[in-house]
Amino acid sequence: MPMTETYWQTFVPMPPVAPWRQAYPAAMPDGSALWLPLRDLGATAVAGLIANQTSFAVLDRLVGWLAERCAAVQPDIIVGLPTLGHAVAPMLARALGHTRWAAAGYSRKLWYEEALSVPIASITTPDQRRLWLDPRLLPWLRGQRVLLVDDVLSTGRSIRAGLALLKRAGIAPIGVAALMAQTDRWREGWPEHLPVLTAFATPLFRRAEDQTWMPI
Repeated sequence: MPMTETYWQTFVPMPPVAPWRQAYPAAMPDGSALWLPLRDLGATAVAGLIANQTSFAVLDRLVGWLAERCAAVQPDIIVGLPTLGHAVAPMLARALGHTRWAAAGYSRKLWYEEALSVPIASITTPDQRRLWLDPRLLPWLRGQRVLLVDDVLSTGRSIRAGLALLKRAGIAPIGVAALMAQTDRWREGWPEHLPVLTAFATPLFRRAEDQTWMPI
């Protein structure tokens, strides 16, 4: 079991399959593992990733794997969701050879328009707030192949808010991307035409009688 300070910091050989107590070794595309903390939700748990707390070496490789998958859909511009999507989106844009990216945000600037905002909440930030898009970004985005990017895709609430925001701006993205798919709960009601690209995925866990966590 890794110490807390080793989460997200280095890739390790995949350990033997076993029940887990506090952390989970997520399988990477190259066969290695990345230790992630397990977040207790009561009867279930999820493996967590915080993109702005990973080491540069880990984030570089995760973004590299994601870029390989995103290249196939040929995006023209990346739109990153706050907060942790902003740690991924600029690196992904550069890995794809782009010269810039666009950021949605939680802060309203003086020139922002109410019509370019939507309510948003997530599994880690359940209190509702608003997601905003700078109207000055619209000339960049309209008519382009837009890819919406976040760090983790979990219940899908955050990414759906991002999709709703782009719809308000008259933009139909070509897909969404995230470093990690945290379970498959986001799949419920997901539009079939919209591809989802991730570097890796983790399961949902259930609590066993011995208080360990088992993948469902």
